[in-house]
Amino acid sequence: MKTIMKTFLFTLLLMTSMMSCNKEELFVESVVEVVEEDTPDTDDTNTPDEPTAVDTSLPCDFTLNDIQANSTVVINCVLDLGGQTITLPENVTIVYEGGDIINGTINFSGGSTFDGNFLNATLTIGGSTPQLKDPVFNFDPSRWGIVEGETTSAIAQKNNDILESTMFMAKELGIKTLKIDKMDAYFEVSKVTSTTSNQNFYPSEEAINVPSDFTLEMTENTHLRVQPNGNNDYVLLAIRDESNVTIEGGNLYGDRAKHDDSNKVGNSGHVIQIHGSNNVKINGVTTVDGTGDGININSLGFTFEAGYIPANNIEVTNCILDNNRRNNISITDGFNMLIDGNTFLNAGVDHPNDPGVAPGFALDVEAVRGGSFETGYLLYEKAYDITISNNTENGSKYGAFIVAIGQDVTIKNNTTEGGIAIADGSGVKILDNVITANPNDPTGAGITTGHPDSKSASNNVIAGNTISGYTVGIAVYTRDNEIYDNNIKEFVTGIQPKNIKNMNFYNNTFESTLSNSVGIFGNVTTMDNINIYENEFIRTGREGIKMVMVNNNAGEENNKVVINNNDFKNSKITLSRSKNMDFTNNTSEYISLINAESMILSGNTVNASSNHGIEILNGCNNVDIISNNITVTGNRQCTYQTSGLVNINVTNNSCN
Repeated sequence: MKTIMKTFLFTLLLMTSMMSCNKEELFVESVVEVVEEDTPDTDDTNTPDEPTAVDTSLPCDFTLNDIQANSTVVINCVLDLGGQTITLPENVTIVYEGGDIINGTINFSGGSTFDGNFLNATLTIGGSTPQLKDPVFNFDPSRWGIVEGETTSAIAQKNNDILESTMFMAKELGIKTLKIDKMDAYFEVSKVTSTTSNQNFYPSEEAINVPSDFTLEMTENTHLRVQPNGNNDYVLLAIRDESNVTIEGGNLYGDRAKHDDSNKVGNSGHVIQIHGSNNVKINGVTTVDGTGDGININSLGFTFEAGYIPANNIEVTNCILDNNRRNNISITDGFNMLIDGNTFLNAGVDHPNDPGVAPGFALDVEAVRGGSFETGYLLYEKAYDITISNNTENGSKYGAFIVAIGQDVTIKNNTTEGGIAIADGSGVKILDNVITANPNDPTGAGITTGHPDSKSASNNVIAGNTISGYTVGIAVYTRDNEIYDNNIKEFVTGIQPKNIKNMNFYNNTFESTLSNSVGIFGNVTTMDNINIYENEFIRTGREGIKMVMVNNNAGEENNKVVINNNDFKNSKITLSRSKNMDFTNNTSEYISLINAESMILSGNTVNASSNHGIEILNGCNNVDIISNNITVTGNRQCTYQTSGLVNINVTNNSCN
């Protein structure tokens, strides 16, 4: 059988201009053909021989010194430039076939094409930027000098410089995506050593920075770690004053367990920071063990400064955020944000030698402001137009999500163990969440809107949520809230109002097997222009509604609470030492009035099995009991009054 073997060292095509008057010339290096004599076949099959594989680790036996314009060079060997600077003519194409180019500089001229696979730490690209064959670049740590594993601060700083400079170099060459697969390395984030103190004001400047118009794509095999340090502030990976950045995948670690707190407790060591940037997507990233936040989003400068740059159009999706010392995510400035589909775990939890740091929430929206409600707030930062949706939270120290200071935030369709809270937030919507308390720690409230000292929280909506196992289902403060369609289960207090004004509570359901449970409990508080209607109290252990010392202070004479058309089923109603309430068209077991003033009870259906239907007890004054349908058993009375009461009007009631 005859064997023909063709060997190509490299192919050089030289084509003259089509506009030339000369006859077109074409030079192709000749094909070397080796003809062997026929030899007997070793078997009966007539299959051709397999082609000989090219060993791409062998050195090239040619140089780039004599390359002509309009040439194509195929590299399938190691081309060592020996420290030279090679200047290429125009329109040169260098094709990658598994080889390498090392130890030197190539200055390209216009119209050239280059393959990003050749990029490495020893090759410098200069001159005119060549067109890259592929806008995606696979970063091999070993080709760039990354030292993996535990190391020194100096080497970790080199790792930082290498990765950051490679991304910016790649961008300049037209690369859109840098991919990293297997890598496990530490990165210095302070640049402060025993002999230097040149740390910038912003830790994000000392981080690994990602450029604009760029994607950093990592895998589950990628691990970026903070070099342990003693700084109060640091950032591992930063997007600072950049646009159109995507970070995909990877595992990023702070130094929480190894952080040096000998001088002060570190609480601002962030794993990722989005600092005054826009059009940023963080997807599928795991951030753990920050001494501050897993992800921190804020502005460059303050709202009243000429150089203020807010964060804008930010998406954080499908990430895992775990065991960060302060919050898993903090948003102090920005707008048009989506936080969706993430898993939040163990925010701010305490460890024996590593206590958590407040606030200790999975996510905290908290803009910085000064001044006061009375004199007017000075907004250093603004956080607004934020959606927090479809996330899962477990194990946070103080709660799942809080809008401490922010506006127009929607929190919807999340499943949480920790509570959801509004402090000084306005225009906040908490919708369709499932909030289930840890049975080992049911204290606190499933949802809190406002707080006792809040004056700016208002115009919030709490609707469609299922809240189970909390001591308080919903704690309500401040004013101008709508609370409806919530399903509150296994509580001590279903809804707890405190110092509220201009609110509606409707279409909520209450169900608790606890013997001391109360559906709605107002205690030592003011309630003005409050409407409680069309709620269903499926089961409460003690009372459906209990009002104690409500509107009982000077200046609250004109306050009004209307409780209308609710189904309390077999629940007791207690109105004690309270004023200015209308209780109308409800269904309940029995009603007890104690020191009640300025009350109207009318149109109610009362089915008392173990008590008088309506009790009017000591201290009641100016009470009308009119047109109620009352049924009692045994020797009970439909309406019962203690002696010595004045201004009590009991008329037109039906007694069965």
